[in-house]
Amino acid sequence: MNVSLLSIRSLFRPFRSLSGRSFLSFLLVGLLASLALASCGGIGSKPEVKLNLVSFSVTKAAHDQIIPKFVEKWRKEHNQKVIFQRSYGGSLAQADDVIAGKQEADVVHLALPLDVMRISQAGLINRGWEDRVPRRGVVSHSVAAIVTRAGNPKKIQSWADLAREDVTVLSADPKTSGIAIWQLLALWGSVTQTGGEPQQAWDFVRRIYQKIPTLARDAREASNAFFQEGNGDVLVTYENEVILAARNQPDTSYLVPPVNISIDNPVAVVDRNVDKHGTREVAEAFVNFLYSEPAQQELAKLGYRSVNPFVAKDEGLQFPPIETLFNAQDLGGWTLIEKEFLANNGIFEQIKNQSAS
Repeated sequence: MNVSLLSIRSLFRPFRSLSGRSFLSFLLVGLLASLALASCGGIGSKPEVKLNLVSFSVTKAAHDQIIPKFVEKWRKEHNQKVIFQRSYGGSLAQADDVIAGKQEADVVHLALPLDVMRISQAGLINRGWEDRVPRRGVVSHSVAAIVTRAGNPKKIQSWADLAREDVTVLSADPKTSGIAIWQLLALWGSVTQTGGEPQQAWDFVRRIYQKIPTLARDAREASNAFFQEGNGDVLVTYENEVILAARNQPDTSYLVPPVNISIDNPVAVVDRNVDKHGTREVAEAFVNFLYSEPAQQELAKLGYRSVNPFVAKDEGLQFPPIETLFNAQDLGGWTLIEKEFLANNGIFEQIKNQSAS
């Protein structure tokens, strides 16, 4: 609204006779009234609000159960309908799309902290994002599982068996897929975290990748190639993913190696986008809801190891024990992993190029 300086002055003429204290009191009351009026036009006054959730491919089944619970909770508390616009795909590719502005995510739930770090480094998520929510932003947790053909005909018993000449492993590409990075780190750590040297880890990982015919784009594509198309002898995937697959295919055979990596999936509010869309309140509420017992129970039902200690205590007998559980910090932290393993001419590219020669 265009208001001239003259008209503003005229508004205050009737109050020139007020004392300084009375004038300040009047001004304060007016300011509070203005703020109250402004809030009436905020998110709470709208009959519905849209929230854009961008996630990695295997979380869809969990979100299908969790989102309706949140929508109902928000409706009861705020008398407002939340409409979720959702996108699923390879975690790295999803993060790239958010950074490029192809997807204006309000909330991201991705496969690894590195992807959220990259979005933060691009200026879309404020620094310190991991300190604004519980568990340093990790909202879902799993470990790696080795899936075999029914009955395990190749007698796979451990990570070491994947390097055998008669075993073909299917894998996604660490350049586009979160599970592929976790797989790469799990294979490497299975050597270095049990007393092996980096050169031994290099040789072991190279022997596996040199037998992989084609790298899939994401976890879903790799799973489809294994389960639906019948390709390969072994698939490395999230434990939660194979638990879900086993419900639909009871003859699914898999093992969870006792030496394993902690697969930590982060969630974050994309600050620049929620401020642009006016959705910060509902976005932050949804992120907090993901840590609640109802949401974590749904994650547990679908094979995730809960980050909520109350839910984790109840689910303890559901999962096989892990004797040696290592994480990204044990491998040097995400900054080093990105530089040493994933960068151009890093360990993965060197191994891949050597395997192709």
